[in-house]
Amino acid sequence: MDVMVLNKPGGRLEMEHRPMPEPGPGEVRIRVLACGVCRTDLHVLDGELPETRLPIVPGHEIVGRVDKLGAGVTHLKMGERVGVGWLGHACGTCPYCAAHEENLCDTPEFTGCTRDGGFATHTIADASFTYPMGEEGEDTALAPLLCAGLIGWRTLKMAGDGKRIGLYGFGAAAHIIAQVARWQGREFYAFTRPGDEAAQAFARSMGAAWAGPSDAPCPVELDAALIFAPAGELVPQALRAVRKGGRVVCGGIHMSDIPAFPYRWLWEERKIFSVANLTREDAHEFLALAPQVGLTPHVTPYPLAKANEALDDLRHGRLQGAAVLVP
Repeated sequence: MDVMVLNKPGGRLEMEHRPMPEPGPGEVRIRVLACGVCRTDLHVLDGELPETRLPIVPGHEIVGRVDKLGAGVTHLKMGERVGVGWLGHACGTCPYCAAHEENLCDTPEFTGCTRDGGFATHTIADASFTYPMGEEGEDTALAPLLCAGLIGWRTLKMAGDGKRIGLYGFGAAAHIIAQVARWQGREFYAFTRPGDEAAQAFARSMGAAWAGPSDAPCPVELDAALIFAPAGELVPQALRAVRKGGRVVCGGIHMSDIPAFPYRWLWEERKIFSVANLTREDAHEFLALAPQVGLTPHVTPYPLAKANEALDDLRHGRLQGAAVLVP
């Protein structure tokens, strides 16, 4: 099989040909049909996630078909189309898992970070964290749902029931969850990098009530602000944009330091939340909801060998929506 592997922090991915892996008990081998390229993959490449195990094959938005079943796997079938996301395994026994908070597991495994992911023609996955995807929809359109969609969904749920939602960083996650917000009857306001008029136009084309640079004042008081960009300086800005009692939810796994800000910006019961990973319940819930919403992710496909180009385009804001590798 062919893989794109990271051998050192800050390095480029290198193509390798490896023997076909065998699934162990409770695992499946998946022939990868599409794998989304996520900002978390950039954090892995840049050495910003200390748990990363090198060498590693990145990629955690995997859509593929079951190619081989490991011992004891009975709920999946050969040839079935499945998906794999960021949380690749949880212990099931720690206090968090026992409390149905497996996203906070003490000894988790993360796809494309601590276990090889989907920037490959084949991958091995824990069958318990592998989701049936059905036969509706294109592989490339489904792939971003496995992280950008799932994390966006958990972030939106944490925002509460407010009607006016700010989205900071209008990339893969925001453009998916914006569709869910509109379907729910909410308004969304898009904040982009200053000067990124293309992203602002993209947001308006998707129904934004307003779109502008992140350093611009919002034209209304927001009920909640969802931050998908890994920029800590956006937290104080978002706090100033939400109403009394409003919520600011940080949806990324990594963010630059949050600068000091006056207490009065937090006062009046404004709240700051972070989202950590996701649960299988989140996945089943969101994947069942997606067809009802009629989600249509905007994707740009790349061949597997051009994974570095896709990552560069993501890093420098040269694409709208999501990049997807197609082996």
